[in-house]
Amino acid sequence: MTAIEPSGRTGPGWWRSAVVYQVYPRSFADGNGDGVGDLRGIRERLDHLEWLGVDVLWISPVYPSPMADNGYDVSDYLDVDPTYGTLAELDALIAELHERGMKLVMDLVANHTSDEHPWFVESSSSPESPKRDWYWWRDEPNNWGSFFSGPAWTYSEGRAAYYLHLFTRKQPDLNWENPEVRHAVYDVLRWWLDRGVDGFRMDVINLISKDPELPEAPVMPGQRYGNMRASVLDGPRVHEFLAEMHREVFDRYDDRDLLLVGETGETTVEEGRKYTDPARRELDMVLHYEHVEIDHGTFKWDVRPFDLGRLRERLAAWQTGLADVGWNSLYWDNHDQPRVVSRYGDDGRWRTESAKLLATVLHLQRGTPFVYQGDEIGMTNYPFASIDEFDDVEAVNYYHEAIALGMEPEDVIRSLRAMSRDNGRTPMQWDDSPNAGFTTGRPWLAVNPNHTEVNVAAQRDDPDSVLSHYRRLIRLRHEDPAVVDGDFTLLTDSHPQVFAFRRRHESGQLVVLANFSGAEADLGELAGECRGDLVIGSGHGSVMAPWESRVYRR
Repeated sequence: MTAIEPSGRTGPGWWRSAVVYQVYPRSFADGNGDGVGDLRGIRERLDHLEWLGVDVLWISPVYPSPMADNGYDVSDYLDVDPTYGTLAELDALIAELHERGMKLVMDLVANHTSDEHPWFVESSSSPESPKRDWYWWRDEPNNWGSFFSGPAWTYSEGRAAYYLHLFTRKQPDLNWENPEVRHAVYDVLRWWLDRGVDGFRMDVINLISKDPELPEAPVMPGQRYGNMRASVLDGPRVHEFLAEMHREVFDRYDDRDLLLVGETGETTVEEGRKYTDPARRELDMVLHYEHVEIDHGTFKWDVRPFDLGRLRERLAAWQTGLADVGWNSLYWDNHDQPRVVSRYGDDGRWRTESAKLLATVLHLQRGTPFVYQGDEIGMTNYPFASIDEFDDVEAVNYYHEAIALGMEPEDVIRSLRAMSRDNGRTPMQWDDSPNAGFTTGRPWLAVNPNHTEVNVAAQRDDPDSVLSHYRRLIRLRHEDPAVVDGDFTLLTDSHPQVFAFRRRHESGQLVVLANFSGAEADLGELAGECRGDLVIGSGHGSVMAPWESRVYRR
């Protein structure tokens, strides 16, 4: 079967018709047999991405790092960690992607560095250091807690002061109030763009501006430390900083078709409009969290049942909120999320059907879809049984803090099994061999036991597989202008099982119907929408089968 050609659009807004594929390098493909994925492994699997039809490859960090947070603690922005290969191999990956008509987006981690980065080593050495104000230092800490549990401040003997870290203690936050810091980051961006990189996914970029007063924060029930979100999310100067970044860096590369994506967790539609308004020249799109937090209670590990009404309301709010200004990113999974088939679908009897439905709903909305490795075959959560099986620092820290607060171990493990980031980090399932074709060595994280059934090789030549379904959706985006440029209208806000919407364009319209349940769904008044050519799906009539999805063109 031949490969699907990338969309091939260039110029302003080219990314509207593109599809992005995210690779978590540790878990995608191991080219040297040491059990950890690497750049060689990625290059060996580019045929898969080309066949699938994706336009952009985004790789999570491959910079040198002590790996306290699997590479999101960067110790050198201008090199490649030996775990993943060499700078020459990264250059070769860029060149090969360009030859295939694809682009490479790097992960920019600029809210914080590793505590082993030379900038922090110097900043922590003395109060008189030239870089003394490159990070947030205080003689006495406030009450803030870290996103990864525990306090957000750690004492430095060399500096005789406390430094701020919103994540692990090995990830000190840069002080973006200091113009020297900002311009050092801009130098990094230019260095990579000059090597041929085609853009950046900017990690937690809406945290770079803090309230400079660093005020005390409210303590939530059952928590030890203050919730600092009001002082760090979408901070007072974040838009100013991003606009400056654009002027200082990206405006100088106007002849390049760059892609600028910001991870803006917990941001709002109103802020999203600002980030993505082309007139403001900040970002092309944002990765927000609202639709992947509908099963959270008071905090992430407080797991609640799936609620279609909440999902429909949040997706529609972003679709309509950015209809006239800005652009949406569309994703279910990434390296920070559990697998959506286990979360919002059915990873048992209806795994294939629910994986297809989730893909259809995602790809037919207005925005740029992001496919995370394994999405395209319907990978599921891992059956974790004990804390010893987890690798993720966020999960491990939470476990120990929760046990110290008196929670029962089995209750904590149940939450981790549902929500841990490790669910999205188990090795990519290429075939049914003992290590799923990921490595000839011992994998750094256990392979999901269901890889014997759920893998690329088993689905590649099956026209009814999840993989073939993703390929059809990507082709549809490249061929039908209604998918890219059509407006969005929610067709019902009350059906208990069905998510239904219309995409209307001057060339025609598409109607999407999706039964988010394991029971038949009577369409009722929506049955009138079952007209035209059925371009996705195979069902007919006014009753939808469990987890059935349809797309009509008329």
